[in-house]
Amino acid sequence: MNLKEGSILYVRIDYKTGDKQESEQDGIDTMEYLQSIAKERFLIAGLLGSIEACDGAMILFEAKDLEEAQVIANNDPIIKRGFYRCEILQWNLLILSENK
Repeated sequence: MNLKEGSILYVRIDYKTGDKQESEQDGIDTMEYLQSIAKERFLIAGLLGSIEACDGAMILFEAKDLEEAQVIANNDPIIKRGFYRCEILQWNLLILSENK
């Protein structure tokens, strides 16, 4: 994707749903899912809080519309298995710095 001012992306913010701890395999499954999505479209993802005590995550990605963004988010194993809930927001790129 060629990002430019005026581009529309989607932000997924994940929130922990309770005390149930996901397994290492759950994390691997999510990473593999996100990597497969990243091969098809712009995607950047990161954790909120420390790696050891993750409070949630934020993912910025390309989708054709909000409906597709919700499908992408809801198909993530970590969401499907109920460890996190997510919120999807449309994000309008206003300023883009030049790569230096």
